[in-house]
Amino acid sequence: MTRPKALGKGLSALLENRDTDITSNNPVKPVLAGSVSNIAVSQIEVNPFQPRQEFDREKLAELAASIESYGIIQPITVRKMGYDRYQIISGERRFRAAQMAGLTEVPVFVRIADDQAMLEMALVENIQRHDLDAIEVALSYQRLIEECGLTQEALAEKVGKKRTTVTNYLRLLRLPAEIQLGIRQGQISMGHARALVSAGSEEEQVSLYRSIVEGNLSVRDAEQLAGASKPTAKTASSQKRVGLTLQHKSIQQKLTDKLGTKIAVRPSEQGDGKIVIRYENEEDLARIAAILQAY
Repeated sequence: MTRPKALGKGLSALLENRDTDITSNNPVKPVLAGSVSNIAVSQIEVNPFQPRQEFDREKLAELAASIESYGIIQPITVRKMGYDRYQIISGERRFRAAQMAGLTEVPVFVRIADDQAMLEMALVENIQRHDLDAIEVALSYQRLIEECGLTQEALAEKVGKKRTTVTNYLRLLRLPAEIQLGIRQGQISMGHARALVSAGSEEEQVSLYRSIVEGNLSVRDAEQLAGASKPTAKTASSQKRVGLTLQHKSIQQKLTDKLGTKIAVRPSEQGDGKIVIRYENEEDLARIAAILQAY
């Protein structure tokens, strides 16, 4: 069985396509895309689409020491911006370490990429090749969906993950800021974070998060505590729905007609309630969202 390419039609397809090759106009020292060339560090600028927001100084120093001894093993991928100007597509960590090591030139591949393609390439490259924390991965997934117009299914295929995996990462962005920071700082694992997502209200999530950190709790312990914090059957029964009035039914039908999908109005005995909007798939959800944003 042929193993699928993890990058789908992302970075690998673009790098292997001869149509993306370009050559510099320097007849003495041509820079041929698709082959390794040395370019002055001063001619290279960092990638504004870089999803990694923080670089560990200690690890950068270790990489710089390695580069001083052995050089850059894996070339940096750049795009040509103009006469003798280049911008990093992938490899910013290596570039920063090379600067720390005092290199004046670095080995590069040169490729053509517009901003849209460059954003996708940078995000996919970083997701696949760097040890991003879970929040950085989630933010990269979100940017691929929002800025590159990908559905969750297309995104999952592009990065070589199951759709449920992509969904689990995106759900982390719903957590309170304190917990997201804890994930980024390594206070809790992805397993802990998944348990917190289903823990209830934000207050309950934060309380459970602090208990996990203070007690150094395992993922299993966190899952058990999260389960205990969910509403019980007795609590749920105290919020029984009441029957729909003529006004409720009228509003429900008008919303159904307006959005072109099934709408359920669910009032409770306390006077509040819910409006449930059904969608068939990701495309249907995007359609409904577009209608709602128009008002």
